[in-house]
Amino acid sequence: MAKTIVITGAGDGLGRALSRRFATDGDTVILLGRTLAKIEAVAAEIGAPHFAIECDVANPDSVRAAFAVIAARHPKIDVLINNAAVYEPFTLAEVTDAQIATQININLAGPIYCAREALPLLRGGGQIINVSSETASLKMPMLWLYGGTKTALELMSDMWARELTPEGVRVTIVQAGMMMDETKTGSAWAPEVSMRFGVENAKAGINLRERPISHYNSAASAFRALIDTPADLHIPFVALRGHRAA
Repeated sequence: MAKTIVITGAGDGLGRALSRRFATDGDTVILLGRTLAKIEAVAAEIGAPHFAIECDVANPDSVRAAFAVIAARHPKIDVLINNAAVYEPFTLAEVTDAQIATQININLAGPIYCAREALPLLRGGGQIINVSSETASLKMPMLWLYGGTKTALELMSDMWARELTPEGVRVTIVQAGMMMDETKTGSAWAPEVSMRFGVENAKAGINLRERPISHYNSAASAFRALIDTPADLHIPFVALRGHRAA
């Protein structure tokens, strides 16, 4: 049965791949993102009935406004995928106020705002999927704040799952490893930051050059399986990692 799926951070990367996949499968996709041009481009590509709404997940008023538009068109949704996130490497000594606020507000507060506003539309059979990161368990140097926000998201997800079970809402954590597609040509970080990040990880025994990378489309297949899980089965946690085919 076709589902109505809300995806944050839908204009690029995994969010875009998920939007394309679910639209192809016949679901209705609602794309949320800070940069309207990006999500409108994806919505135009996949066509009606899918639509884009500008939404800054770090801003509770923006989230409220976005879900008011959604509720007016779809009083019931089946899935919320909290995918929007930002990450940037830095040390404790050099991190700025803006960097701290940005990561905490987008990566941690954002899923809370979105889940809170989506809850009335999800009750009675909905699903929340919170996208985490392998950095929550791998503890990569210089990504301590990103990993910290994802660790907190995982803990919250476990507690939401217990809290929302009586309301018929399942909560799943997807802890994702490194992934990309053909449009991702490299890091936006300054070259010296990227180099230092690689060196510090190598010191910790993490060789970034040797870590396998999966394709966004492959990850989308895993999300498809999660969303199609029968209602009497709950999968609380999934870890996705790149794999080198033989």
